[in-house]
Amino acid sequence: MELTKFGHACVRLEKDGRRLVIDPGGLTDPGALEGADAVLVTHEHFDHFSEEVLRRAAAARPGLRIWTNSSVAKRLDGLGARVTVTGEGDAFDAAGFGIRVHGAWHAVIHPDIPRIPNIGFLVDESLFHPGDALTVPDGPVTTLLLPVHAPWSRVGDLLDYVREVAPRDAYAVHDGALNDIGTAMVEGFLGEHGPGVPARYHRLAPGASARIG
Repeated sequence: MELTKFGHACVRLEKDGRRLVIDPGGLTDPGALEGADAVLVTHEHFDHFSEEVLRRAAAARPGLRIWTNSSVAKRLDGLGARVTVTGEGDAFDAAGFGIRVHGAWHAVIHPDIPRIPNIGFLVDESLFHPGDALTVPDGPVTTLLLPVHAPWSRVGDLLDYVREVAPRDAYAVHDGALNDIGTAMVEGFLGEHGPGVPARYHRLAPGASARIG
């Protein structure tokens, strides 16, 4: 499987000529959806979901299918059966990728800010994208897409999360608001000079790819 990062929280997975895109939002290069067969959306925040981009992609590719939660699906009204509502505990096939859904809620930002639904996707029993939450799947994870910077997280939380999930590799996502100093600080804690996590830490540049699996 090939993993390509498209800025901030969006990634594209490719295998056997098929393309699966996760969280193409308002900070995502629209080119991420070129040739896409399926899309997964974790939640409704603009940096993970762009109604305009998805509708344009659906118009360009009649076979494109989308799986997401009910709040996002409501905003894609009119696409009919091409949009499927899914939630925690579900399992399905998306363009040849096996998907299992974990989690139900966005991480707490502040008690005064209402939480919204957020689901994470485990792809081919190997790669996990948690969206905006530190959800721990109920099985092994080989590759974790780690949201390294958000209003709701601390570096200490990330260390504990990687230790609990215990993947072989952790790839940084949700880092669009970090400058070079911030990314270096995070790498210092999660990399080989930090207090220790059971994973190799990587950060792909936008548009860069890696072979995983």
